[in-house]
Amino acid sequence: MSINNRETILDDLKIQLLLTGNELMVGDIIDSNSAMIAQHLLPLGASIERKVTVADDIDLLIHEIQTISQQADVLIINGGLGPTIDDLTAQALAKSCQLPLKEHPCAVNHLQEWANRRGIPLDKTNLKQAMLPQHATIIPNRTGSAVGFHLNFQQCDIYCTPGVPSELAIMLQEEVMPLIQPKLAQHQHYQVLRLHVFGLGESTLQALLEEKFPTWPKEVDIGFRASSPFLELKLTIQQKQDIELLTIYKAKLYDLLGDHILSQLSDKTPTMAEYVLTLLQENNQSITTAESCTGGLISSLLTNIAGASKSFEAGYITYSNSAKEKMLDVSNETLRKYGAVSEQVVIEMAQGALAKSDADYAIAVSGIAGPEGGTKEKPVGSVWIAWGNNKKIKTVYLCIKGTRYYFQTAVANRALDLIRRDLIASAEQPYYFN
Repeated sequence: MSINNRETILDDLKIQLLLTGNELMVGDIIDSNSAMIAQHLLPLGASIERKVTVADDIDLLIHEIQTISQQADVLIINGGLGPTIDDLTAQALAKSCQLPLKEHPCAVNHLQEWANRRGIPLDKTNLKQAMLPQHATIIPNRTGSAVGFHLNFQQCDIYCTPGVPSELAIMLQEEVMPLIQPKLAQHQHYQVLRLHVFGLGESTLQALLEEKFPTWPKEVDIGFRASSPFLELKLTIQQKQDIELLTIYKAKLYDLLGDHILSQLSDKTPTMAEYVLTLLQENNQSITTAESCTGGLISSLLTNIAGASKSFEAGYITYSNSAKEKMLDVSNETLRKYGAVSEQVVIEMAQGALAKSDADYAIAVSGIAGPEGGTKEKPVGSVWIAWGNNKKIKTVYLCIKGTRYYFQTAVANRALDLIRRDLIASAEQPYYFN
C-alpha cells in the first residue's frame, strides 16, 4: 500500500536507518547492524544518509517514522520484531500510517513452520509476531521466527528487519537489497570503485598518491578504509559524465600499485588465503606449510576456507629445534651454526615440507614473536620467510614490530602474499620489503 503526501524529486536515493532497542541505548549491545547494512549498500553505490537510535518507546518510534518518511526515499527499521511487550516496531509503524494491526496468514504459516522445525508448540506469545500493519508485504526470514515486512508511507519505502545479526545478514542479502537495487537504478548519479590492497598502510599510500598525483581531479573522490591486514581504496564519482575519468584513474592506480591490488571488490571481501587457494585450484596445484613462530596460523587461515583440501596438503608446526629435525629433517649442524631464526633453517624447513608432503609449493617461517627473546643481531620482530617449489626457494628477512598477535598475523599474511605473487608470476618487489 502507498500513502503519499510528498512530491517525488529525482535525485540520489536518500536512505535512512532507524534502530530500536533499550539494550542499544544502555550499551548492553554494541550496534554492529548499521555497519552491516552500510556494507551491503556499498556495492550498490549507495550509503546511509542518516541513522537514528531510539529506546523501545512507542511515541519516540512513531515520531521518528513520521519524520524520516518525509525526508527519505528508503527507511530501514532494525529491531523490535520479537514476541515480547517491548518489541514495538509493527505497532509503531501501524499507528504512524493510521492502519490497524492484522494477523497476517503468511506470518502465521511461517511461525508454525518455525515451531515445527524445533519441535515446540506455537504459543500466543509467538503469534504476536504475526500481527502486522494492514497491507504490509512480508519479507521472508528463513532462519528466525520474526518475518520482516515492507510498507510504503509518504512515498518512503519502509523495510522492517530483525535485530538478530545472523538473521539480518541473510535477509539483507537475499531479500532487502534486491528490493532496493531497482530504486537505485532510477536515482543513481554516481559510481563507486573499490580496490582491495595489501602491503601498504594508509599513510604510506596517501603519501604515495600525493607524490604521484599532485593534481588529483576533484571529480573523483578518494577514500581509505583500513581492515587489517588489508586496505580498501575507494573511488567515487558523482556524475555520469565522469565515468571516463574514473576509468582513467583506475588505470593509473593499477600502474602505480601493480600487484599490491588484489582485486576490484564487489560485495564479498576475500581473505589472503582465499586468493591463494583460488590460484592453486585454478592450476591444480597444492601447498604445504612449515611454521615455527606463527604456531600453525598459516595452516589455519588456509583450512578455514571450504574446499581447502583440494589444494592444502599438510601443515607442520615445528616450534622447537628438535621438532624441526624430527619432522622436517632440518640439519642439527645448521641449527647450531645459524640458529633457528635464519635463512638457512627456513630453506631446509621448506625443502623438508615439500619432500614429506609432495606438495607443489611450500611456505616456511621462523622468527621471534616477542615480547622477549630478541638479541642485538636478531631483535624481537625478526622473521625469515622461505617460499617456493622444488625448482626454487626464495627467502626474505623482515622485522615486524608490534604485539605478538600483530606479528603473527602480519607474518602469516605476508607469507601467503609471497606465494600469491609467485602464482601470478609477479616481478615486483612488495613495499613491505622496505
